[in-house]
Amino acid sequence: MNLEMLNLLDKFYALIWPLLRISAFLAFASIFSIRAVNLRIRMVLSLAFAFFISMQIDIPIIDPLTGPGLAEIFNQLFIGFAMGMIMQIATAGVVVAGQVVSGSMGLTMATLIDPNVGNVPVISGLFNVLGTLLFLAMGGHLIVFGILLDSFTQFPIGKNLMTQDVYGKMLAWSAMMFLASVLIALPVLMTLLFVNVGLGFVTRAAPSLNIFSVGFSAMLMAGFVILWLALPSTVGRMNWLWVQTYAQMRALFLG
Repeated sequence: MNLEMLNLLDKFYALIWPLLRISAFLAFASIFSIRAVNLRIRMVLSLAFAFFISMQIDIPIIDPLTGPGLAEIFNQLFIGFAMGMIMQIATAGVVVAGQVVSGSMGLTMATLIDPNVGNVPVISGLFNVLGTLLFLAMGGHLIVFGILLDSFTQFPIGKNLMTQDVYGKMLAWSAMMFLASVLIALPVLMTLLFVNVGLGFVTRAAPSLNIFSVGFSAMLMAGFVILWLALPSTVGRMNWLWVQTYAQMRALFLG
């Protein structure tokens, strides 16, 4: 009986460490933490991946009730959090791009309540849905899960990830939120800038013209037309953003 209990305890210790990393990733990753992927789905995925990993790699026996065990718990949670935060920053870049475009078109007040990212303009909701569909269409969920499984061989359990190099990579990646938002919104912003310049010339030529009523309608119509014409370019930039996200997730465990 004691031997069976010890074997069961060893199997539990072999299962808990990958379970912590995978659960933290699914809890913080932008695509997998939405309400559509509820807690039951995340628990099933975490248990399935943890069971698969525990059978593929050698996991050291670490008592979670000791000092090194508690440190390893925080380490595994931090690894999952870091990978999930990389995806969160990419999603935030898409949302910020939608906010910038909405402000240029005059749709700042037209907002909707997104249960995943909060109260955002309608263009941000459009970009968020478009980015999610592009992520799934290009097989991003398979790529991300592959990177997550490879992390157990590239960065095995028992190795500390909380280093200055990792903090520097995370801080440098946070700038991608602003870079991606500028690149995604740039075609629409530049075109609307020229429309604004044209409206300025019209105002100088005809001062009696009510530029607020005419200009708002013109900016709104021009914005939707430009947004439609720039959609292929927007999809290409979002695709580039996701590719950079995968590369950053892999680079997190190197160097």
